[in-house]
Amino acid sequence: MPSDLTTLHPFDQATGIRAEGDHLTGATSDLYWAFVGPFGGATAATMLRAVLDHGERRGEPLALTVNYCAPIQRGGFAVDVRLVRANRSSQHWAIELTQAGEGVVATATAVFAERRPSWSHQAAAMPQVRPAAEVPALPNDKSSSWLRQYEFRFASGDPRFGATLNEQPASARSEVWLSDSPPRPVDALSLAAMADAFFGRIFHVRGGLVPFGTVSMTTYFHVDAADLAAEAITGLLGVADAHVFHKSYADQTAELWSPSGRLLATSQQIAYFKA
Repeated sequence: MPSDLTTLHPFDQATGIRAEGDHLTGATSDLYWAFVGPFGGATAATMLRAVLDHGERRGEPLALTVNYCAPIQRGGFAVDVRLVRANRSSQHWAIELTQAGEGVVATATAVFAERRPSWSHQAAAMPQVRPAAEVPALPNDKSSSWLRQYEFRFASGDPRFGATLNEQPASARSEVWLSDSPPRPVDALSLAAMADAFFGRIFHVRGGLVPFGTVSMTTYFHVDAADLAAEAITGLLGVADAHVFHKSYADQTAELWSPSGRLLATSQQIAYFKA
C-alpha cells in the first residue's frame, strides 16, 4: 500500500494497513460505519488485505472466514497474520484484529491457492434480471454512512420497511446490482466486502429494522486476479437469500455475478437478530 492513503479510493483508504514493527496497523473509517461499528465487509477486506500484502503469500484467495467477536470501536487497531501451513498448492493463514483495551475483536482464516489451468464447468446460471442501466438506483441519502459508499439497484426484493413489522413474513430474496460509489474495479478485496453488502435478510422478511449483526461469514472465491482483469467490471449482480430464522439466529446466502454471467464468489453467513 502507498504511504499516502489519502490519494486512494475511499474503500482502499478504509481497508488500508501499514507495517509498524512486527505488527500491521489500521484505523476504522467513518465513511464505512454501520450501526454500532464498521461495515463488516470492510473488516473482512482489511483482514484479507493483510494476507494479500504479506511477503510470504503465494497464490490467490480461495476461501475467507471472518468471525466478528466483539464490536470494533472507532479508532486504531492492529492486525496479526500467521502462516499456519503451506504446501505446493495452498497456504492456510490465521488473522487476528485487536484493539487496545478490547483485545481480540475479529478473527479470520484464509486459504490461498495456486489456480492452475484445468477443465472448467459452471453449473449455476445467472438469474435473468433487467440490466443495471434499466434499474433505478436507491437514493444516496441513506441513513448509515457505509451504505452511501455503494450504489444499489434492486432488480427484485427491494427493501420495503414500514412503521410496524410484517404480520406475515415477506421473501428473503433480493437481486441487486452493486457497485462502489465512486466506481472502483472489482477485485478480490471488493468481492470480500460485497459479499456482506446486503441488508440483513431479517429486515426484508419482517419489513423493518431490528437489532442485527453478522457473527461469522465465509466467502469462496471462484476467480483469480487474471479472471477479474479480463472481466474488467466495476459492478456486479448480488443475489442474497436465507433459509431459516430461529432462536435469535439466521443464515444468509449470497452469490456475486459478473454482468457477463460469470459466478465470481459465493458466501454464507450466520447472523444474530432480535425480533
